[in-house]
Amino acid sequence: MLGGKTALITGGAGDMGNEMAVHLAREGARIVLWDIRPPQQVGERIARVEAVGGPVVYQQVDVTDRAAVDRALAEVAEQTGGVHIACINAGIVESAPFLEVSPEMWQRHLDINLTGAFHVAQAVARVMVARQIPGRLIFTSTWVAEIPWPEITPYTVSKAGLNMLMKQAARELAPYGIRANAIAPGIVNAGLAGRQMREDPAYAARVAKVIPLGAPGTPVEIAQAVVYLAGPQTAYMTGTVLTLDGGCSLFQFD
Repeated sequence: MLGGKTALITGGAGDMGNEMAVHLAREGARIVLWDIRPPQQVGERIARVEAVGGPVVYQQVDVTDRAAVDRALAEVAEQTGGVHIACINAGIVESAPFLEVSPEMWQRHLDINLTGAFHVAQAVARVMVARQIPGRLIFTSTWVAEIPWPEITPYTVSKAGLNMLMKQAARELAPYGIRANAIAPGIVNAGLAGRQMREDPAYAARVAKVIPLGAPGTPVEIAQAVVYLAGPQTAYMTGTVLTLDGGCSLFQFD
């Protein structure tokens, strides 16, 4: 389905980003992984993708560094002819009560989750326009971009901004044939949420009450949605947040 296309995944060594890469590779896409970690630390993640697809291009990139983003993307465009699918997935979430959020924590979330997403989206879109590629921008948002969740204010606010960034991109890039959409996972058994569910009984108890379908999501389910947004069946879809939250946003009450 995606043969001949190049897919860039930021945060590609993380649980969800790596699963996205695996699923896109299975569909025939050539994979470019960006992550802040050096390649020697993520060899297993690279190998997972290469096991189902071809050779992976791995670049150590900090999305908050616009010059680094532009340099890396120029190398990719030179090697592959351009990017057709960009999964703008790199992000962080740190937990603290509202009264204890430091200015540094606040700024770190905005820098990575929002400004970093802007850097990648704009840089990739410029390449798409220059090379006349009717590409796809796929942002990783979250269900809590619309619904407050305790003790992650910098994260929820940064992701709310991300949703509008996606919609602005969708509106302004449509004349170039570029589609922009977002996936909004719920509570996924991966990354920080997965660790909290294992290590924090109070968090696990809270999670158990809020998912109508009864269980957290998985990286595989999120990756399948990314493939859907990248494929031809969503050619008429842009500016949309696709929510996969097990019903969390329906407000489960005791």
